[in-house]
Amino acid sequence: MVENRINYIEQAALLKALSNPVRLQIVHHLLATGCHNVSCMERETGMSQSCISQHLQKLRSAGIVTAARIGNEVYYRVTSEEAARLVALLLKEEVSAYAP
Repeated sequence: MVENRINYIEQAALLKALSNPVRLQIVHHLLATGCHNVSCMERETGMSQSCISQHLQKLRSAGIVTAARIGNEVYYRVTSEEAARLVALLLKEEVSAYAP
């Protein structure tokens, strides 16, 4: 019988990235509303552009979000299904309710 190996280091890194309330709010906002740029997130969350950008960089490093440049704007979206499932569980929501 082959035992499934759990990578505790990867799982802890995911939890660490989401453990900050600002990053959790950003990820939840992206999941609930779809792909957005920093200006939109600034309006929706009330956080400064520099604050959002710093947290987005940490989320990108953790592999939770990706960025795509369209013209002069950079749009972000959550690409980690694991992070989406975890946020849904934490906030008592259904993953299927999140924007594609």
